[in-house]
Amino acid sequence: MDFSSFNLHDDVLTGISSMGYNNPTPVQEQAIPLILERKDMIACAQTGTGKTAAYLLPLIDRISHEGYEHTSTLILVPTRELAKQIDEQVEGFGYFASVSSIAIYGGNKGDDWEQQKRALTTGADIIIATPGRLISHMAMGYVKLDQLNHLVLDEADKMLDMGFMDDLLKIINQLPKERQTLLFSATMPRKIRDLAQQILQNPEEINLAISKPAEGIDQRIYLTYDNQKLPLLEHLLRELDVQSMIIFTSRKSNVNQIVRSLQKMGFTAEGIQSDMTQDERERALQGFKNKQYQIVVATDILSRGIDIDSLSHVVNFDMPQDAEDYVHRVGRTARAASTGMAITFVNEKDMYRVQKVERLIERELPKLPLPDGFGAGPAYEPGKRHDMGSHRHRGGNKPGSGGSNKNHRSKHHRNRKPPGQRHEEGNDRPIKAANQGPRPEGQSSAAAGEGNANRKRKRNNRNRNSNRNGAQGQRPQGENQQPAS
Repeated sequence: MDFSSFNLHDDVLTGISSMGYNNPTPVQEQAIPLILERKDMIACAQTGTGKTAAYLLPLIDRISHEGYEHTSTLILVPTRELAKQIDEQVEGFGYFASVSSIAIYGGNKGDDWEQQKRALTTGADIIIATPGRLISHMAMGYVKLDQLNHLVLDEADKMLDMGFMDDLLKIINQLPKERQTLLFSATMPRKIRDLAQQILQNPEEINLAISKPAEGIDQRIYLTYDNQKLPLLEHLLRELDVQSMIIFTSRKSNVNQIVRSLQKMGFTAEGIQSDMTQDERERALQGFKNKQYQIVVATDILSRGIDIDSLSHVVNFDMPQDAEDYVHRVGRTARAASTGMAITFVNEKDMYRVQKVERLIERELPKLPLPDGFGAGPAYEPGKRHDMGSHRHRGGNKPGSGGSNKNHRSKHHRNRKPPGQRHEEGNDRPIKAANQGPRPEGQSSAAAGEGNANRKRKRNNRNRNSNRNGAQGQRPQGENQQPAS
C-alpha cells in the first residue's frame, strides 16, 4: 500500500514525497481513511509509529479541498518542542498545498508574543499550541476559533499527567460543538477514557499494542543509591564508545551538574530543561541533531514526541515514572535493525517500577552489580515500597538533594505526640543544655503537672531572676548552679 491509495490531493502527495515518506505505517493505514470520512477517533499509538503524519495528512488534504477562510484546525500538545516539531511537519507536508500554521507556546521573548498575536489575529489554517499559552492569548479576546472544524489532542496522556485537564476543558468549552475531534495517546488509562467520553462523539477506535524494545537493544539495570549515580555514570562512560547519547533525568537540578561532569571528562555535552528559554532549547536540540554534541542531558520534556532517534546509547539517570515512558526512551536506540545500549539507574524507592516495565515488555531486565570500589548498592526488593522520608539508607541521600530535611520533617510529624508530651526521639532540633543538667529540687513534679518543657524552662529562668534580684545570696536548696545556656 502507498499513500496514493488514499486519494489524497496531488499537492499533498507531492509534499509527502518531498518529505521522504514512501509507505504508510500501520497507524497511518488505519487512521487516514477514518479521518477523511470525518469521524471522531481515539487512537492509542506510541511515539515513533508515525501518528503525527496519520492526522496531519488527511487534515491538510481537507484544507486543500475546502479552501477555508478561517482557522480550521487546532492541535493541542504538552510541550513546546512537540509544538515546534509538528509546525515544521505541517510546513513540509503542506508546502505545495499552501497550508499555513503557527506554533503557540510559552518560554519565548516578548516580541514572540507579538508575533503569535499577529498570526492569531490574521488567522492561520492550523494552530499548534500548548494549552497554557493558548489560554493566555484567548483571554485577550483576539483568538477566533468559533468556526473551528478539527480538534486534535496529541500526547493526551502526557498533557493530563502534566496537569492540563482544566486548561483543556476550558479551551474545548469555547469551541464549536460540531467539529471533528481526534485524540491520540501513547497509553489509555481511565482518565483518558473519561476525557474521550466528554469530548468525542461516537468515536472510532484504533489500538496499536505498545511495541516492545527492539532485540538489538542491550538493556542494563544498575541498583544504586542516588549519591552513587554520577560516579557510576562517569565510570561507565570511560568504557563505552559513545557516538550519540541522551541522558534522561527527572530532576532539572541534576542537568547542569551532569553536563559539567561530562565536559570535564572531554565529552561535548549540552543540557535541555524547562528553565531554559525556547531559543536556548532549540539551539541545544539542533546542535545535538547536527552532531555538534555527543551527549544531551534532558528532563522528561524530551521523553516523547521529539524527532531524535538512532542513538548509540540512552541512559535513564532516574527510573521513568511510567513503564510506557521507559519503552519510549530506550526505543530511541537500535532503530532500523541497528544495535544500541539502554542503561537505567534504579534507586531503592523506584524498584517497584522495574517490575512494571518487565510486565509490559514481557522480559526480565538484567540487574548488573556495581563495579569494584563502589561499595554495595541497595538490595533488590521490588515488592517493598520506600516512601520518601520514611527511611535513612546507607549513603542513600545525595548531597543537596533535600532528602535529609524531608526525612526529619516527615518523621517528626508522623511520630508527633499529643500536647503535653515531650518528643525527643526523631526530632532533629537539638535539645538545649538547660534541659540536660540536674533539675532544681521540687520542680520536676511541677513540670510534670504542667506537661510542657518550654514553659518549665521559662518559669525556672523567672525564678532564678527573682531570686537574684529579691534575695541576693539565697537560692532554693539543690538548684542548678550553672548558668542557663
